Order: sequence, then structure tokens, then C-alpha cells
Amino acid sequence: MSAVAKDAQPTAQPEVLGGVVVYLMVEGAGKAADFYKRAFGATEAFRYPEDESGRTMHIHLHINGSSVMLSDPYPEHGCAFEKPQGFNCTLQVDNIDPWFERAVAAGAQVVMPVTPMFWGSRYAQLRDSFGILWAMNEKPQA
Repeated sequence: MSAVAKDAQPTAQPEVLGGVVVYLMVEGAGKAADFYKRAFGATEAFRYPEDESGRTMHIHLHINGSSVMLSDPYPEHGCAFEKPQGFNCTLQVDNIDPWFERAVAAGAQVVMPVTPMFWGSRYAQLRDSFGILWAMNEKPQA
């Protein structure tokens, strides 16, 4: 069965925020979206309902002023799951400590604790249980 019903009507979509939008394919997109709400203060802009297999074709979140989109894998439509590698999602924040602490409290794994960096910012890395590496970079104080 198709991921979208043949008689589905177009749905008005929320505004896409940011100049570059990350689109993540994770196993358990609904659970990932719920985690991102707890860990990063995401707000949900839109979500297609789960299909008969419990997969979600599209979720649109707003995180820190940008859009982040997710879906479950749909290998039958050429979108097989691939282990996340070779990238991170970076949150540019004013005060890194509350962002980092909230993510850790939600269950993110610390990869690199908050550390002063040579470029003048404080920086950290976390990995979520879906395999996505998240970086946080504190804006340098003027």
C-alpha cells in the first residue's frame, strides 16, 4: 500500500524556517520528534498520521528558529534506512548550558562536554538514540 492514499487532498503546509533545512530519516520518526520536543524545545508544525505499519511519512518541527523535518524509512519507495554518518545538526545558541542540560536530561548521550574552543565559542556534541549527532555552538559574547 502506498504511503499516501491516492485520494489524499493537498494540505496547507506551515512556513519553512531557515535558509537550509535538515531532513532526517530515522527509524521511529514520531518518537524522534517527541524526543526533540523534550531535548531541544522543538515545536511541532505539522505531522502526517502514521500509516498502517506505524511509520510516519513527514513531520515538520521548528527548533531554535529553523525547520527540521523527519520521516521514517520507506524502502519500498526508494528511501531505505542508512545509518547517520558524516554530518551533525548544529544548534547556534546564546547560552549553551541550559540547552545542553535539557538535552542530557531528556536522554541525549554526551559525545563532547561543553568545552571552550579555539574559535572563541563554547561547544558541545550529543548523540540521540536515533543515531543523529547534535552539536551546540554558543555565540561568542561581544
